Amino acid sequence: MRAALRQLALVSFLTALLCPSVRAADAAAPAAPPAPTLEQRVAGLEAYLTNGDPTAALKDAKGAIPAGLTTPSVGTSGPGHNGWMMTSAALVLFMTLPGLALFYGGLVRTKNILSVMAQCLGLAGLVTILWWAFGYSLVFGKSFNSPFLGGSEFFFMKGVDSAPNTDYAYWVSQNVFSMYQLMFAIITPALIVGAIAERMKFSAMLLFMTVWMFVVYFPLAHMVWGATGFMNGVWNASATIKAIDFAGGTVVHMSSGWSALLLCLIIGPRIGFGKTPMPPHSMVLCMIGTGMLWVGWYGFNAGSAVAADGVAANAFTTTTLATAVASFTWAALEYLTRKKASVLGFCSGAVAGLVVVTPCCGFIDSTSAMWVGLLAGVVPFLACTKLKPLLGYDDALDTFGVHAVGGTLGAFITGIFATASVNGNLNTNLKDIVGKTLWLEQLKAIGLTLVLSVISTVIIAYLIKAVIGLRPTPEGEQEGLDLSDHGEEGYIYEAKS
Repeated sequence: MRAALRQLALVSFLTALLCPSVRAADAAAPAAPPAPTLEQRVAGLEAYLTNGDPTAALKDAKGAIPAGLTTPSVGTSGPGHNGWMMTSAALVLFMTLPGLALFYGGLVRTKNILSVMAQCLGLAGLVTILWWAFGYSLVFGKSFNSPFLGGSEFFFMKGVDSAPNTDYAYWVSQNVFSMYQLMFAIITPALIVGAIAERMKFSAMLLFMTVWMFVVYFPLAHMVWGATGFMNGVWNASATIKAIDFAGGTVVHMSSGWSALLLCLIIGPRIGFGKTPMPPHSMVLCMIGTGMLWVGWYGFNAGSAVAADGVAANAFTTTTLATAVASFTWAALEYLTRKKASVLGFCSGAVAGLVVVTPCCGFIDSTSAMWVGLLAGVVPFLACTKLKPLLGYDDALDTFGVHAVGGTLGAFITGIFATASVNGNLNTNLKDIVGKTLWLEQLKAIGLTLVLSVISTVIIAYLIKAVIGLRPTPEGEQEGLDLSDHGEEGYIYEAKS
């Protein structure tokens, strides 16, 4: 009996010693995360259909998400939206390679076709390297907390993986988004090539574009599209200039077009300009390139919705209408003034329509798109056929007349035609000015874009001119840049002995 009592006392003593430890261990064990309700899980899936925030249903009255509460739809890409954006990225690259290369290549003389193609290819490689190393982060980062440049958190694509960056898209992988935006960065400097075609050294062109990307494109793209951007009126409530630009009227077309004008003036005209005929060597190539640009532009414009949704569908529709009307209008004006409607006129009008509708395609309805197309057919036509001869500048392939004039026109009329009825995002931060004073904000954005592009181009061009020169030798220019810069010819009609 005493032995049993001793054992019981021992057990009681050990229990007393161990219980606090057990209780402490129980207290330290993490609580199981809260499980989402069926309604929350379904709401996450519905957000995919509406391109909405999959975490919205998880938030409490204060907008906070309880620790650990999530659903399978949070932090993952949506297959339909992701698929559309990969397709759009390929379409925008298709605009440059081979679309722009063929469009510009057909418009130059035979001896310079490969130089244009080499410039497009060279820029594709150069800009990709810059984008991977610094560009994407400077545009779409935000660690600098600056309205003018993004941040350093994504340098060398650090952390850019298949999870969405919800600052820009809930359902698109960040690596896909970054590649899509890369294609815009590639084609923008390539547009400048048209103004200085046939007379700028390849090495000087690459050096100019390298500096230009850091001084003009990266800051401007962040100001317009970055989460903390100075001119991102749609998404940045603190934007100083509350402007809108759906797919790049200011970022792409104004910046390249105005820079192209200043660069062609600084370089000077081609040898023989105004004295020697310089017609396009192949309107067939130009027409093929135009068709590729038009098709690729659907990725450019509709893809800028960053989703396969109703906004993308609207941009697809308005892009089609405006482009077709502008192409027809340009050719009709040729017929009225010259009694002939040329293939070059149809092509130029189509590109002008694409340019002018770019900043507004996701913000306007189909009726407005028809007016945009009409204006796009008339205003750039006058710039190319009247203003250029009047002022005498050698904008070889009408980059200024189409992209600068067209981009500026598009940016302005976006402020007039934009309506929240086709894009509810305009109600986020701009509901008090859409349809009222938005056009004034557009004018401010136009002015800033113009000043940045013009002043930067002048400084960069004169620096490079002083260091390595901008032009080839007169002999090299007359021989053709295909041979003088690249040592090859685009066409060999017979074997050379």
